Amino acid sequence: MSLQANLDPAIFGRVAVLFGGKSAEREVSLKSGQAVLAALQGAGVDAFGIEVGDDLLQRLAGEKIDRAFIVLHGRGGEDGSMQGLLECLGIPYTGSGVLASALAMDKLRTKQVWQSLGLPTPRHAVLASAADCEQAAAELGFPLIVKPAHEGSSIGMARVESLEQLLAAWQDARRYDPQVLVEQWISGPEFTVAMLRGEVLPPIRLGTTHSFYDYEAKYLANDTRYQIPCGLDADKEGELKALTARACEAVGVRGWARADVMQDAGGQFWLLEINTVPGMTDHSLVPMAARAAGRDFQQLVLEVLADSLEARS
Repeated sequence: MSLQANLDPAIFGRVAVLFGGKSAEREVSLKSGQAVLAALQGAGVDAFGIEVGDDLLQRLAGEKIDRAFIVLHGRGGEDGSMQGLLECLGIPYTGSGVLASALAMDKLRTKQVWQSLGLPTPRHAVLASAADCEQAAAELGFPLIVKPAHEGSSIGMARVESLEQLLAAWQDARRYDPQVLVEQWISGPEFTVAMLRGEVLPPIRLGTTHSFYDYEAKYLANDTRYQIPCGLDADKEGELKALTARACEAVGVRGWARADVMQDAGGQFWLLEINTVPGMTDHSLVPMAARAAGRDFQQLVLEVLADSLEARS
């Protein structure tokens, strides 16, 4: 039986959908927020939108808000700061709490937590100078992938195959984040795996003509391939789902999230990162995985919101 049939929409009270913000992912958040707001209103929930800007505190204080649905991607919304503000105001909200949100937004420290628990994640280095680039090239070899440590949606990322390219990619990534991460390149298929209220949804195998699943492939391209079922045999798919569950538990995720994982030529899985406020656009992956699990977009949104009814530990 669907969640819509089990819950009276009135139980949620007045719901503020928070979207927009100032991060590099603002445009994605605007699309996600409008989709979520329309789904909630279509389900009979008393929901309204707040485009997050400089007047946010006044808006939150001036409105009657029973709970918030956070659809802010990137810094300022997905990094624990919005979660902390809502905690201080006593407003229940969707998704992970302050600690898990901040940790998952920091790719470097997420990797360090996984490494401490023996979970597989690619070898990496932190770049703060040209000398760091030279050392990383010598220790890790090529190809490599360069990432701003606190951005999402593949913003500022680049695949490099030489020291010259590495230096240029480091300089470009610094425009988004003073802390830049470089990782060993894993050659093989990429999977994305969504979590919804403790359930691991069907994994999706990603295919793109780009060198990796970048911003354009995620949100703009029409030739990106999404394979569900993902093509793994039952044992390997079970291994991937179990690894994702452990990775999310290590970070402290709750409500919903999406993990990105690579598989190398030997079949080994490698954890890349976790998104605690995944995209909800027409190109987004969590709605796709939810459909494969028998949930339409409206039911997915209601399940994410329903988690905010439960007290935080």
